[in-house]
Amino acid sequence: MRLFTGIVFCSLVMGVTSENWYSFFKEAVQGVGDLGKAYWNVLTSRHQNSNRYFYAQGNYDAAQRGPGGVWAAKLISSTRVYLQGFLDYYLYGNSSTVLEDSKSNEKAEEWGRSGKDPDRFRPDSMPKNY
Repeated sequence: MRLFTGIVFCSLVMGVTSENWYSFFKEAVQGVGDLGKAYWNVLTSRHQNSNRYFYAQGNYDAAQRGPGGVWAAKLISSTRVYLQGFLDYYLYGNSSTVLEDSKSNEKAEEWGRSGKDPDRFRPDSMPKNY
């Protein structure tokens, strides 16, 4: 736990060096909200193969907030990938399908964080309200 806290603190300090603390934290909190909205859409959409789009959209929205949003998106995405990998390993074993899906989700998250259009991952038959 101390190691995790130290890593979070060090990455926070590294991200704040050029910005003031208030705006960085504000952007980070707003970025967490963007990622929460994207995750909620993943859970409620019931549209097949839409998770990559929502992950890309959440990371894109968070990155548009500024350095704090990018930091929050990286932290939350890497934590989600770690926890999902841990659970998948114990629930499904070493499944190549699970690993492939996880890698494609990571690619979509990085695409969104880089500021590129997340609609690249949008399924054609997805309703317009998302």
